[in-house]
Amino acid sequence: MRKPLLVTDFLDRARRHYGDDEAVVATTGERFTYDELGERADRFAAALQERGIEKGDRVAVLDPNTHYHLEAAYGIMQIGAVHTPLNYRLTPDDFSYMLEDAGVDAIYADYEYAHKIEPIRDEVPTETFITNDVESVDGDWESFDEVLEDAGTEYDRPEMSEDELVTINYTSGTTGDPKGVCRTHRSETLHAYLVSAHQEIGDDDVYLWTLPMFHVNGWGHIYAITGMGAKHVCTRGVDAGDIFEAVREEDVSYLCGAPTVLNMLIDYYEERAAPEGQPGEGSGTAEAPETMGANDVRIATAGSAPPEATIRTVEDEFGWYLKHVYGATETGPLITTSDARRKFDDDDADRFAIKKRQGLGYLGTEIRVVDEDGNDVARDDASIGEIVVRGNQIMEKYWNKPEETEEAFNDRVEGYYHTGDLATVDENGMISIQDRKKDIIISGGENISSIELEDALFDHPEVSDVAVIPAPSEEWGETPKAFVVPASGDPDEPGVTADELVDFTRDNLASYKAVRRVEFVAELPTTATGKIQKYELRQAEWDEEDQMVGQG
Repeated sequence: MRKPLLVTDFLDRARRHYGDDEAVVATTGERFTYDELGERADRFAAALQERGIEKGDRVAVLDPNTHYHLEAAYGIMQIGAVHTPLNYRLTPDDFSYMLEDAGVDAIYADYEYAHKIEPIRDEVPTETFITNDVESVDGDWESFDEVLEDAGTEYDRPEMSEDELVTINYTSGTTGDPKGVCRTHRSETLHAYLVSAHQEIGDDDVYLWTLPMFHVNGWGHIYAITGMGAKHVCTRGVDAGDIFEAVREEDVSYLCGAPTVLNMLIDYYEERAAPEGQPGEGSGTAEAPETMGANDVRIATAGSAPPEATIRTVEDEFGWYLKHVYGATETGPLITTSDARRKFDDDDADRFAIKKRQGLGYLGTEIRVVDEDGNDVARDDASIGEIVVRGNQIMEKYWNKPEETEEAFNDRVEGYYHTGDLATVDENGMISIQDRKKDIIISGGENISSIELEDALFDHPEVSDVAVIPAPSEEWGETPKAFVVPASGDPDEPGVTADELVDFTRDNLASYKAVRRVEFVAELPTTATGKIQKYELRQAEWDEEDQMVGQG
């Protein structure tokens, strides 16, 4: 038997089996059951059709992690339209490009971000503008709740194929115009199945939305959490105190966060645990905040590998179980996990070395690390190559970019998506990312991993956050430079000197890998998911140079 794989099945299943159960804890304080969430999605679907939106049309969503985003996404997909979530941290010019590029016909924008759409509305093809608080928005916008009330629940759900597009997710555009990553019902569904299995999602889970829903559809959690009948706890941003409070008050069992989010939580925790007069002094209570409610907590992290010290604090101090996963917008995103429990004991300190690896491929996912000729590198955990991947969760194509699509799937090896990440592989086939192609530092002909340097610096007690990039050097072409957020929070009083940090890396790494320059900063530039934007640091550092040696 062959049954089409459609993303509409996730909400359909939740309504069928969990209709009376709580589905969403809203940022407004409201609570919705799956029956109520489903009805609101039906009404949004009906409203879109009344405004001329048809199967295949693109509808944008610009929203933090609120219940409106979930309702809009499912309403869009139920009529066969293409859900196009937007990164709310971008500029009006960015939105103008994306709305024009995708040919977006309608947009729902949260009141806090609608002002970024208002100045460009005459430049884009979009004709329907909906927000959740018209009183807070200038211009001619319709009210989301009034639109739902007027629409009724009857809409026409068209026949859909699993190979049709259902979402377009735009990349950050750090090396050119943003690219629209096209995903089908099939790829989204199979990715959600994989997430449900590897992240161990059950109907009794309480999921806290710290990861942006716009980011590859919240790593597929808008589908997986819904389809399993679990509970969504919504947020309007990432605040350490609010996260700990929500975990306790809502009995959260599962959340996601980039390493920078983990560091934010650790800083908050340690400030309140520190005795008066000690480093990290905060409340002076010397009593750490409670980190759990009634449920055990597990957390997934991705992005750059978290340092072992970070993992150790999350597991040993918070009492949370950490899963390190890996992927990219183009890959679903999740394609690997370090959660290989036959490879470590839960009470063994050696587990941290394994958990910081990107790990093993997800079910049905073929991960290879290949050299420039497309041959697999040795499984010696030393030979470096590029990660390429095949799997059912990989994107269909880039929207309107056939040449970029062709290159992404056929650069070194035909038929594999090329991630641009450089890694080694150990004897068990577990990968460990060494750097991005553009982040590898080539100093005097030697390749130096910025990630390895960052990991070493994280072990210094006066370092709260760090990013290492190649900086120009007359002698070596380029040399490692570290941008350090001190534990004190004050770059003018960092509690450690640059020379001391240079010596610290030299003492812990091969001498040629040592960081040569250090700049203390109050914060690092990050994306909405907490991923450090090294390209901003590189651009500023190389602004007066003809070119970057490593072309980063």
